Amino acid sequence: MADNSVREALVSDHAEIYDTAQARRYFAKFGRIGGYLARIAAEFEKEGRFSRVETRILAAYLNGVIGTFSALSHKYLMSGLAEGAPRLTIDRHESGFPVVQELMMMAVDAQQAERHLSGMASAAELRDRMIRTILGERKVPVQLQFALSQRLYYEAVRAGGLFHARNDPEAQWLGQNGDRRRYLIHWAVWDSGLNLPVVYLLEMEDTGRRPLPEDAWRWPGIQQKLLAQSVGGLKLVTMATGFDKDFEDACPKRLRRITLGPMYSSGFTLQSGPISHVLEDARALEGEDWALVWTLEDLISDREELVKDGWFSTRPGQIWRLAPVIGADTGTTVTERMIVLPERPYQVLVEQDPPGLRGIRKFVVGAGGRLIPG
Repeated sequence: MADNSVREALVSDHAEIYDTAQARRYFAKFGRIGGYLARIAAEFEKEGRFSRVETRILAAYLNGVIGTFSALSHKYLMSGLAEGAPRLTIDRHESGFPVVQELMMMAVDAQQAERHLSGMASAAELRDRMIRTILGERKVPVQLQFALSQRLYYEAVRAGGLFHARNDPEAQWLGQNGDRRRYLIHWAVWDSGLNLPVVYLLEMEDTGRRPLPEDAWRWPGIQQKLLAQSVGGLKLVTMATGFDKDFEDACPKRLRRITLGPMYSSGFTLQSGPISHVLEDARALEGEDWALVWTLEDLISDREELVKDGWFSTRPGQIWRLAPVIGADTGTTVTERMIVLPERPYQVLVEQDPPGLRGIRKFVVGAGGRLIPG
């Protein structure tokens, strides 16, 4: 079913969802999709693409995305019904996700959640008032429903565990490689240019005098460097080369970027290219008219060599293994795109076999919610 309220809201790529029913359908759709994310990560582990530690870290970020959508679903539960109810803004072109400003506001709300909750009636009291309004006054308690939805929202952001606009780097100990300490540094951002959640995994070896997370001089600088370069348009080889040059005692060995999205849906987004024909011709039922794209970029160090460092000195530097240039320089060892979609759109995709989607790995959601790897 086409979402006319979304399509007519704005001419630009951003659109407000101002109808309650549409807002609930939007969050329900992401609720279904979210149930498959950790299962895909587990499939990567089974195939040897990710270690157990990496799968656990990735699953935590994916659960954070799910938690963020759950919190926002409370915030926008009464859009278009209750007086003063806010409206969700999404990026409907090549994203399908909420705009980054929604995440920024959520971070502000989290800081003030305790103050808001202290001035609100409890959830039990609000539900009791709602029942008395329905039975005694025989009317729909719209404003009480709005008050309860906001309480549930503030409780969710206070509880934490959400995916924020910026999720600062953390270091996971991996063991020793000779006299070098091995770490997996992981962080994530809600990329403002793409309007998509992006996760980074950096394997590195530490030769510093102090362990990296305990080094008050090196660690803050590394964290800031990584966050400053977390931009979707920046090639991984550029990020890794700059990191290798700036931090002599930190030797990057592998850098991965996982971009979650775009999400395409005939009801909420404006598609272009072959995916638009697939979703249009599928005529799938409500809740099954979607497709979610993943992009996995992987850059691996081929070897370490001594490189010039100033006039009279050298230091170890990474020589990166880059894929042969075919049409475009990706700046990675491997770049792989994957698509997750329900069975009906998948059948249409197979029938049409558009050239632009032939090289993409497919994960199919079958009967009973079964995930079928392609």
